[in-house]
Amino acid sequence: MSEVSAAQSVQKAERHEDNEASSPPSMQPLSGEASRLDLHELLPAGPSSSTDVSPSPSEASGLLSLPREIIANIISHLPAQCVLNVLPKVCHALANVANDMTAWQLRARKIIGSRRFPVGPKEDFDWPAACIDMEQLISDWTIDVHRVDRQIPHHGVERGPDVPQQQAAQGAEPAAEGQRDGFENELEAVGAAAQEIAYDGNDVQPMLARALEAQLRELQVTRRNDAAEEEGNRGMVPAARQGLDAVVDPTNQPNGKDAELTQQQPSGTRSPPPTLEYMSLPTNHIAQINSVLLLGGEGRVCATASRDWNVKLWDLEAGARGMELHTLAGKCGFSAHRGWVWCLDSQGPLLASGGFDNTVRLWDLQAGGKERGVMKNNGAVLCLSFQTDVLLAGSFDKRVTMYDPRANNSLIKSLDLHGSPVMSLAADDKYIISGGKGHTVAVYDRRADKTLNKIRLKSYLMCMSYSGNEVWGGDNSGMLHSLSMQSGTLELVSNFDVGHTDLITGIHKSSGSLYTSSSDSTVKIHIPCGPPKTLCTLHHEAGAHRLSVQAGVLAIASGSGNVEVWRSRR
Repeated sequence: MSEVSAAQSVQKAERHEDNEASSPPSMQPLSGEASRLDLHELLPAGPSSSTDVSPSPSEASGLLSLPREIIANIISHLPAQCVLNVLPKVCHALANVANDMTAWQLRARKIIGSRRFPVGPKEDFDWPAACIDMEQLISDWTIDVHRVDRQIPHHGVERGPDVPQQQAAQGAEPAAEGQRDGFENELEAVGAAAQEIAYDGNDVQPMLARALEAQLRELQVTRRNDAAEEEGNRGMVPAARQGLDAVVDPTNQPNGKDAELTQQQPSGTRSPPPTLEYMSLPTNHIAQINSVLLLGGEGRVCATASRDWNVKLWDLEAGARGMELHTLAGKCGFSAHRGWVWCLDSQGPLLASGGFDNTVRLWDLQAGGKERGVMKNNGAVLCLSFQTDVLLAGSFDKRVTMYDPRANNSLIKSLDLHGSPVMSLAADDKYIISGGKGHTVAVYDRRADKTLNKIRLKSYLMCMSYSGNEVWGGDNSGMLHSLSMQSGTLELVSNFDVGHTDLITGIHKSSGSLYTSSSDSTVKIHIPCGPPKTLCTLHHEAGAHRLSVQAGVLAIASGSGNVEVWRSRR
């Protein structure tokens, strides 16, 4: 909602209360002197100053004379962004409503119903940010995604159980049995007896370019035929569906994957284009991509890590399909690592990559991707957490290793927190939280230099997301775990089944959004309440190895060797 429309809504409500007979003046954009004139007209006559145009309690009338609870209820129908950014410009008195946490809690309750929210501790919880996240998530991932979905080969969208199913797309076939075992066998192969991993050309599965092109051509023909058939049957399609469906424009589909679309329109109306857009990066990796990471804080650049030993950087703003910026190369000159590159993390201009060659490597993005340093490990590096003053690596040798990325002799210490390979890591400036394959989750106090507590689960965490006082993790059986983190004490709050049928490979949780990826070939978008409210499920032709979320951009590393990106139109 624009500032003008928000101001008009407030003005209309107040004048209705006053029963004024005179017609209201036309509204102008809230800027400069025109803004000040409009603000005065929204308020009853009375003395005011240039610093505060709000009436005193004794002078309040119209909308502002209503009880605070009613005002909060009225304002709950406005978008959260409007309440935070527009109302303070309209009236200082209404700005106070934006500071009322009870009003924000009521707004959140309208979205999630009777579910528990937040699942973890409520102390210091950012309610306004959570409401903004939830409203944006719902706006993007309930309607628009289905309008874009039909343009994407090998892809399906299924609405969550709490979302109307009239536009649900057909999902992909479930993952084959034994997929989890194959993944775990890859990790088991990197045992203590094989610390130095050598390259085996048979392990790399090159993509067959000719077969892929033929498959895409076949899909293009199928899409065109479907579009022609639907055009002939449009009269039998309900009007509501016509307003949401989209058909392929072959002129914008040179490779069958770009999400440029032509929108079906009911006669006499013209719907706005979807706010989401989809793109598939034309990656040049010749093996599966294990990890993807969005960089820079705005989701404009991403890094990909592959089993072909390479790390590549991509510009997501360069055209409809992005552009490769750089392939990182170490001192060896032809690849980033000497084995599979398994994980990525970043801090400022530095990018860290961990691989099966038992090293963590630092890359300076401001210096054109130059190798900044090589940190040797005693086992394959399975997870990373990059903080401002320390780089943490969890490895197959059952240890969490601390490095100082600012020093030449970078090793700080090695922590023995688990009796099994370390599969997941999360940290801040106070604590290190790690998950081991032996079903344990440990909390280490960085300042006190000691382990605070450990909890044992029925499964092990493959990935974690840590923010505020909440830790969310995805395990090897497809379950989500919510944990509470207070004063260094970690407690299990709840376990949730959100429909994943195989191990969860990636998770991102903010105050009002939750994304999960799985090797069952699905990515799910939820509201992080208890139980999570699933908005939609993205189906893929192969397992989703990892995901990254930044500034409303979702990047997914697929087992088919490509990276899929969903983002709001800029």
